[in-house]
Amino acid sequence: MNTAVTLCGIRMDNPVMGASGCFGYGVEFAELYDINLLGSFSFKGTTLHPRFGNPCPRIAESNSGMLNAVGLQNPGVRQVIAVELPRMKQFFHKPVMANVSGFSLDEYVQTCALLDAEEQVGWLEVNISCPNVHLGGMSFGTEPAAAAEITRAVKAVCKKPVIIKLTPNVSDIAAIASACEQAGADGISLINTLVALRIDIKTRRPVLANRTGGLSGPAILPVALAMVRKVYEAVSVPIVGMGGVSCVEDVLEMMLAGATAVQVGAANLVEPYICRDIVEDLPRAMARHGIEDLNDIIGGIQY
Repeated sequence: MNTAVTLCGIRMDNPVMGASGCFGYGVEFAELYDINLLGSFSFKGTTLHPRFGNPCPRIAESNSGMLNAVGLQNPGVRQVIAVELPRMKQFFHKPVMANVSGFSLDEYVQTCALLDAEEQVGWLEVNISCPNVHLGGMSFGTEPAAAAEITRAVKAVCKKPVIIKLTPNVSDIAAIASACEQAGADGISLINTLVALRIDIKTRRPVLANRTGGLSGPAILPVALAMVRKVYEAVSVPIVGMGGVSCVEDVLEMMLAGATAVQVGAANLVEPYICRDIVEDLPRAMARHGIEDLNDIIGGIQY
């Protein structure tokens, strides 16, 4: 029974990854279990300069999900390289995915170039889809030409695979994915969170200080599956699927829709052992569903 997949030329023992924003730099989870059993993980979104993020409150609950407006809080790429990556190397011995965000084309380029040179980094996941910051993030990912421009600029300075992370908050995600592929993207990652709002009835004000936030959790899984499938039918590069994944069956669904690798995000905040449990359940789930090789089901949805 084969659980291994290959993402942009890099072999992974299994397709399960911790998602950026929900897995930090792996430190907290490594204290709970050996995270080397994962295929990999995407570390916290990193920008050129340190960011404190948005004011509090940043988190709001919702039925079957949660809203967040953290705002890309991170110590900046140079601190990540000087402190976080050396520490990570002590407990994680596989290629890691570096999630990168920015507020200008030049910031994306500089940050990606610095991380591309790091030994631990296997892939660059370029986030042009964050809905919780102003004048950056999602503004680059809502129009094909802008997404292609970022892709070309980052590819020009990177030797490692570049995977573009897309927002679902658009009318035609396939067109944007196709533009990224044509500009040289090695893969597509989707979906990021859906723009959402909660209101405090007593105060009649938004619950989040940022007003709106990104909805994640089980509620968005059907949306994610539909968008992964739409992009799978539009591009030939591999897809990293995410959005509401919280059990092994969700991983199999995401792969049937077209994903080569699958990230688990908000579920880690509910059950910190969830990625471990999914990896351990994977062979049993494959046996239940008559799957000998996970590669055989990628994009294998039947109509």
